[in-house]
Amino acid sequence: MKRAFKIIGVLALGLLLFLWFVHEPLPKGNPSVEADMLAHKMLNALNHQNYKETRFLEWSYRNGANQYKWDRKKGVIDVKWDEYLVQLDLVNTESSKVTKSGKHISHQKENKAIAKALKTFNNDSFWLVAPYKVFDKGTARSIVVLDDGSQGLLVSYSQGGTTPGDHYLWKLKPDGFPSSFKMWVKIIPIGGIEATWNDWKIMESGAYLPKAHKLGPLTLDMGNIKGYN
Repeated sequence: MKRAFKIIGVLALGLLLFLWFVHEPLPKGNPSVEADMLAHKMLNALNHQNYKETRFLEWSYRNGANQYKWDRKKGVIDVKWDEYLVQLDLVNTESSKVTKSGKHISHQKENKAIAKALKTFNNDSFWLVAPYKVFDKGTARSIVVLDDGSQGLLVSYSQGGTTPGDHYLWKLKPDGFPSSFKMWVKIIPIGGIEATWNDWKIMESGAYLPKAHKLGPLTLDMGNIKGYN
């Protein structure tokens, strides 16, 4: 048993050292009209208008552990995990409703479940619709010249979500379609971790949404995604 723990410790240390050496500092960029134009180019490539008109979005995260149905018109999301169902009201969070195994729970437990639902929704929905959030309130857009000489779109979030202060550097194809982004986020101590955005599916509404993402050896599966009106 001690030998097993020792091996695990060595592997964990090796992983930390590997992550340390691949750390990248946050690139510098200045917000500009050109950056806004590049962001619009990405949105146009993704049929942004079709996304705006999509009322319902359904997906899951963590291999189906978290399940979502989002009514974007009403601003209400059904969030499910384990025995919990939270009808999360984004407009008035205090109006959210919680049941566990179909039964109501105490006010204190209800508040904790609502807070968890909001936190997981903020994270899990970002992996679904991040490209459409480049002009959210509190964002700034900059152009960064990438190693291959192409232009990357750096989007910085000063407010909103659960972890304001995060930064994402989008890599775009010549037509503006996103292929990946690199992250500088509070929940990951290593800067520059790259995730793919190249596994797309066209929804019933005509919007593009990602089926999955790759982060090194990891796959983030978005489940059976749906987008309809």
